[in-house]
Amino acid sequence: MTKTVPENKARQGHWGWHALRILIAGLLLAFIAWGAVEVYGELIKSQTTGQSVPQAPAAGQKPAQGG
Repeated sequence: MTKTVPENKARQGHWGWHALRILIAGLLLAFIAWGAVEVYGELIKSQTTGQSVPQAPAAGQKPAQGG
């Protein structure tokens, strides 16, 4: 024999403050991670732009052939 359950009682659970807090905490963690990656990217970019550029070979030298 099947049991008839009303529609409003058949749900698994309801959205409440607990779920909202978890979603907000996840969003905040994502923003923190994004900010950390942005700062790290700026540090890498500033270190690579500070390096010297390789100079061209002297007039009497032949450039190296790749391949």
